Amino acid sequence: MSALANPLHSEMRLWSAAAGVSLLSFASVPAWSQTMQPSQPQQKSVIIQVAPAPAVPPPPAVLTPAPMAQQAPPAVPAERENPGLFNEIGKMFKTPPSLTPTWSWPPLGTTSLNTVVKGRVLCPVAANGAPDCKAASDRLCQSKGYKEGKSLDTDASLICSPKVMIPGRKQEEGDCRTDNYVTQAVCQ
Repeated sequence: MSALANPLHSEMRLWSAAAGVSLLSFASVPAWSQTMQPSQPQQKSVIIQVAPAPAVPPPPAVLTPAPMAQQAPPAVPAERENPGLFNEIGKMFKTPPSLTPTWSWPPLGTTSLNTVVKGRVLCPVAANGAPDCKAASDRLCQSKGYKEGKSLDTDASLICSPKVMIPGRKQEEGDCRTDNYVTQAVCQ
């Protein structure tokens, strides 16, 4: 069995050596580029500037450096806009929009400033069954010394009779009601 293994082993060595030599031969071949390069020749421009001769030659003892030819600065390509989320966010930081509203203050000496007051006044039920919170905001402002007001914030609570707490008793239609309150108002 070992006699058969040796010829196979030596044959495998021979094949691996041949594969190595072929790989080395391919290593010396120049590789192709993955991107296509334009075949246009690059154009180079040279600017030559001739300085006019001076009218009076300088004295020979003083040496002046020869004027160097000035080259034009390289042209800066126009910045191409890159569409996308980060570009739009960058635009927003360059020219930030006004996020705060502009306030107009009344002239000094006028008493028409609006004031926000806090409290808790029950909204009465109107004839149609809806809460009348305008009347409640007026009462809240009048309690603070103002003439009238508009509600800014309201609150609601469910008020039930104690009969609802009796175990085994079914709740009837008139056992609970919702009360609305004005908690903040703008007064004038």
